[in-house]
Amino acid sequence: MSDMTALTQERDKLLVDLYEGRIPKRVPIVNLLPLEFAIQYAGKDLKEVQWNNTILEEIADKVCQDFPSDIMPLFNIRYPSIYKVLGARNFVMGSNGFIQHPEVEGLDVADYDALIASPYDCIVEKVLPKLYAELDTGDSMKKAFALAKGFKAFNDEFANQAIIAAKLTAKYGYSSIPFNTGFCEAPFDFLSDQLRGFKGIAFDVRRIPDKVQAAVEVLTPLMIKMGMPPLSVPYGATFIPLHLAPYLRTKDFEKLYWPSFKKLIEGLKEAGVTAFIFAEQDWMRYLDYLIELPENTRIWFEYGDPKLAKAKLGKRHILTGFYPLSLLKTGTKMECIDKAKELIDIMAPGGKYFFSFDKIPVTADSVNLENFRAVSE
Repeated sequence: MSDMTALTQERDKLLVDLYEGRIPKRVPIVNLLPLEFAIQYAGKDLKEVQWNNTILEEIADKVCQDFPSDIMPLFNIRYPSIYKVLGARNFVMGSNGFIQHPEVEGLDVADYDALIASPYDCIVEKVLPKLYAELDTGDSMKKAFALAKGFKAFNDEFANQAIIAAKLTAKYGYSSIPFNTGFCEAPFDFLSDQLRGFKGIAFDVRRIPDKVQAAVEVLTPLMIKMGMPPLSVPYGATFIPLHLAPYLRTKDFEKLYWPSFKKLIEGLKEAGVTAFIFAEQDWMRYLDYLIELPENTRIWFEYGDPKLAKAKLGKRHILTGFYPLSLLKTGTKMECIDKAKELIDIMAPGGKYFFSFDKIPVTADSVNLENFRAVSE
């Protein structure tokens, strides 16, 4: 058995023990580094590389050499080719090379009734043409061809990414257990992000809350379907970034956000799929709600009190996050290491914890790279 094969088996056991409720031999380390960070770290041009995946493996290898992790650290969920082919208005590359999500309104407020009556038909017929210029045509052949090109670009980009990930997993002995195997959004966040926009949903919550409530209810089955991974993989999870809840009044959260979100997580669990949720911003006032989610839901916290989260959720769910990425920019090397020790002392006892930062570094200059490596090591 090669050293790397043995290392993969060791790391697999760390994660299996974590997911099955046993205390691992040590705390698993998960570094998630986006493609934009890796490109800059490798000294390459951000705009060029995202269009040229032939040098992606070289860039990924550089990140793997320098940043310890128990899983393959590089990930990417958006390639510009897919959005360019479709004429996307909701995801566009800025002049700095970053793919950005501008404020969009894919659903007019007058179309709520159509969405509630038939959500899938409304999305296909009304929303997609507003979000993707190449689908905004009465020519069905042109529309079908654009959609086919979009799927071809999607499959090509992510197939290449999967091949590179497999190579680097073998080369560096990363865990062979896929970390994320699916993706979806909370129904309220989907309504906000892609359909009504942040400004639109803020008005709707106050002016037509009953229609918002009806909309998120009919969107829930679509989000469950979206969150189902294409293949059933043991210990895989569907990633769900949570966006709008911290900006809502508690009474609006209770009525408009929580019921459909809980149904989503329970629906995935009934189908054998674990949810890995990213609680963006501060979710401390909602901890008692999170207790109600199916056992061993994986929760990544950005801000808040790790002691409180551990006390309330640490015996039921698998937790991560809380380490302030900003400290890697402002702190000394020892301050950064001491913070990691402090957090592990709080979160590791009893298991159900893996180490990760509170957010991902998007730019190479947003952190002190020496501090980043020191904490990871």
